[in-house]
Order: sequence, then C-alpha cells, then structure tokens
Amino acid sequence: MGRIVVLGSLNTDLVTMVPHLPRPGETVLGDALHTFPGGKGANQAVAAARLGGRVSMVGRVGADPFGDALVDQLVDAGVDTRGVTRDPALPTGTALIVVDAAGQNQIAVAPGVNQAVGEEEVAGALAMLGPDDLLLVQLEVPLAAVREAVLQTRAAVLLNAAPPLRLDGNLLQRLNVLVVNETEAEVLFARTVTGPEAAAEVTSIARAAGVDLAIVTLGAAGAVFGDGRSSELVAPFRVQAVDATAAGDAFVGALAVALTAGTPASAAVRLANAAGAAATTRRGAQSSLPSPSDLKRLFGIDWPVAQPAPARQL
Repeated sequence: MGRIVVLGSLNTDLVTMVPHLPRPGETVLGDALHTFPGGKGANQAVAAARLGGRVSMVGRVGADPFGDALVDQLVDAGVDTRGVTRDPALPTGTALIVVDAAGQNQIAVAPGVNQAVGEEEVAGALAMLGPDDLLLVQLEVPLAAVREAVLQTRAAVLLNAAPPLRLDGNLLQRLNVLVVNETEAEVLFARTVTGPEAAAEVTSIARAAGVDLAIVTLGAAGAVFGDGRSSELVAPFRVQAVDATAAGDAFVGALAVALTAGTPASAAVRLANAAGAAATTRRGAQSSLPSPSDLKRLFGIDWPVAQPAPARQL
C-alpha cells in the first residue's frame, strides 16, 4: 500500500455546545469551552493513520503550546511529523466552533501560521511522494501551495475542496479524486445540490473537467460518486449524531486509505460513509475519529487494512 502524504492545515479547535446555532446578531449561551486538536489536514492525517494508513503530515504550527499539542497528537496517532515545521513568527491556527443539540456546527477559522505554508512545504511533500503514493490536500492553506504541489507531483492526488474556492481547469484536470459536500459543489460548479440527482450531475461535470473519481457527500443522505463507468448513490449508516465537526474529515481519511489499498470506488465510498457516520457519535474532531474496532462495533464492518506503522517523532 502506498504512503499518504497530507499537505494541509493544523489548528486548535475551541468548541462550545449550544442549544441552537446562533442567527445573525444573536447571542447564544454555550456550555464549557472545550479544546481539541484539529485542522482539516491534521484531522484527515489522523483519520487515515487510525485506520491503518501509512501517513506523513506536511504543514506548519506556531512555536507555542497549541502547536506542541498538535504535533504530539499526530505522533500518538502514528503519523510521521518530519514535515511539520514550527514557526516562531506566527501563531498556530485556531478554529472557533459552535455545535448545536443535533450535532450540526458553525466554524470560523483564524488560520495563523497555516497562511505561511508555501514553497518549503511543497518541496517537502514532493520529496516524500513516489509514483505509487497519494497526495491528500484541502484548501485551508494557500491555494498557490496546493496548486503547485498538485501540478508537480507524479503521485495520485485527492483534493477535498474545503473550504470551497473556485478552481481553474488545469488544477481540476490533474485530480484523481475530488471530494465536495453540497456547499462546496455549489461554489466549484455553480450547481445547487438538493439531493442525489443534482449530486450526480455535479459528478458528471467534474468528470468532464478531467477528474477521475468525483464524490459529493450528502451528510445523513449518504454520498454520490461518479467514475466514468457509473454514477451511484451509496447509502448512509444511521447513528445518533452528537457532533458532526469531523465527519467530513473522517470520510476523506478513510477514503484515502481504502483507495491506496486498492479498494474499488463503490466499496471505498461505503467504508468512508461508515467512518464519517462513526465520527459523529463522539464530540470533538480528532478525538471522534474512528478506529477499525469502532467500525466493527457500530456497523459490523471488518476494516480491510492493517493497523498503523509506528510513529516518527518531529
């Protein structure tokens, strides 16, 4: 199985639970303030490592306690952190998250040192990647860095277009896998996704732009994928959700592991659906990401990938 190299963000999540999400101008009282390790890049790295992936993280943290804790969490999960740089000039990124009683959330991100990710990190990621590996990227670091890494690597590329940005045709054409949710699909392709049929249309548009495998996640309604042979709705797994913060990251991390292990698209998306659903059953981001034993306990799934390799310390 190839290595998964994640070029992306590392954040500290500051979370409070509220009875309902605030409307514009509304103040809502929450419970205690909870601190969790997060960032889409780090979350997806931990999600993949916890499910048996061989994972390296490339990014930046501040030279501060938040940064120290984030690196420690990655190491504990079995992620190679040699590509994580400590920057004394800028603070570690921070996400402010409110979660309602149904597990839905609103998130605002102060990117901090994530905005300094650039040529050094791109070079580091490219040096780690071989032709049988997978570059996993998101959009919480500068698009210029993502674009450079995607266009230069010989490895397969999985892009989770979150947060959503308009992408040029050259970048889309280079993607092996694209994962978006309904909101991200609307920004990228100017299509409102109201259900599986609209999601299937988005996968067709992405495929026409050059993407090999396009996936639109639909939350509790499952996910739709298109790979040129078919467009298929993959059913969700039903759970009692308490916090959906890391559901998308769990989905992407699991998908990356399944695909690098050679799992066919339909089965890989089903496994990713299971991981995303499992992540909603616990609070927090990385603390909610499932292990193979969680998937076995919740859904009776035998995860098809071996356990993680030992971690490498920064």
